[in-house]
Amino acid sequence: MGNLVAIVGRPNVGKSTLFNRLTKTRKAIVDDEAGTTRDRQYGKSEWIGKEFSVVDTGGWVVNSDDVFEEEIRRQVMLAVEEADVILFVVDVMNGVTDLDESVANILRRTKKPVMLVTNKADTNDLQYSAAEFYSLGLGDPYTISAATGSGTGDLLDIVVSKFKKEAEEILDDDVPRFAVVGRPNVGKSSIINAFMDEDRNIVTEIAGTTRDSIYTRYDKFGFDFYLVDTAGIRKKNKVIEDLEYYSVIRSIRSIEGADVCILLVDATRGIEGQDLNIFSLVQRNQKGLVVVVNKWDLVEDKSTKIMDEYINAIHSRFAPFVDFPIIFSSALTKQRIFKVLETAKDVYLNRQSRVPTAKLNSEMLPLIEAYPPPSIKGKYIKIKYVTQLPNTQIPSFVFFANLPQYVKEPYHRFLENKIREKWNFSGTPINVYIRQK
Repeated sequence: MGNLVAIVGRPNVGKSTLFNRLTKTRKAIVDDEAGTTRDRQYGKSEWIGKEFSVVDTGGWVVNSDDVFEEEIRRQVMLAVEEADVILFVVDVMNGVTDLDESVANILRRTKKPVMLVTNKADTNDLQYSAAEFYSLGLGDPYTISAATGSGTGDLLDIVVSKFKKEAEEILDDDVPRFAVVGRPNVGKSSIINAFMDEDRNIVTEIAGTTRDSIYTRYDKFGFDFYLVDTAGIRKKNKVIEDLEYYSVIRSIRSIEGADVCILLVDATRGIEGQDLNIFSLVQRNQKGLVVVVNKWDLVEDKSTKIMDEYINAIHSRFAPFVDFPIIFSSALTKQRIFKVLETAKDVYLNRQSRVPTAKLNSEMLPLIEAYPPPSIKGKYIKIKYVTQLPNTQIPSFVFFANLPQYVKEPYHRFLENKIREKWNFSGTPINVYIRQK
């Protein structure tokens, strides 16, 4: 499991720009107006061979003066609780503000590594202004310009050096790891308790891996699996639990540590933006997925027609990836709890399933011949051979073509859908690559 780096600071100091620079994306909506970052900021980054996740806590601030400071403090507290390294960004051109001081107050108390980043030093003269930030009591300021990238390499060298040494995980590699994820109050704890039951037979709890995920091993009903449980489900920290969006950051840990994610949605509330955020985290990390519609006992009309409506609603919100199992259950009455585990195990096996090359070619090549990729500029694209790559995290297929650069996204999807029709890859993402033969 990688490390988690959190970017904190008051609005408009360039947190999003730094986030984009670190994750090499333009995902954040960057605008000069205050409070325009609306994307849930999460991305992957890599520096000198070390992978880590980056979370920008900005963009969650409600713009009203009374809540304002309180909100930023909450984000900082959350970062302190969840992250491995904290980047506290301030603006050199503005100098030290009251808000900077109140953030620094919280950060001085933490044992986690905090780096004070003085941003917007676009000219050399501004580098000298960084000195006034010593007054925050957080040590040397690291002067950068997130916009031009100057100083960010040196910054990353130090960030990476502060990661704790990974504790060797003493986990069995052949045992699947499941994580239960979802919005607050959707019933995660209840479903975990239902799995455990009174006659629970927990073999071991392995704590203390770098990211404080706790793996609980279950061995009952002929199932053998680890449940990845972040510290979040165990300790209910009220300040943070009642705020919906923080559950996204909470989820990052369990998702990254799992093979299959059991995503709970609330039957009484339907699919909300929050569910989509967590779903996209599962997707981005290429994990297996089982969707569980929990609290089904509270729905009055349980006819197949209503069930179908639910399924269609879930598919339309989660499209284009729709090949995953959906289970209607209730943690309270333990209805279909067993089925949830069974399905998660099937998805885990689907992630590892392999299609023999001969079979792939005999099924796929005639299809491709019947529906070849559209020709571009009068050039015909020929796909001659397909094989599944060995030892990949998720099933990955390579199609060899004469002009791979001309095969567009819709055709990739067509190939993926055909593979899914012919073989069971329910619940797992798959990769389709087109390469030069």
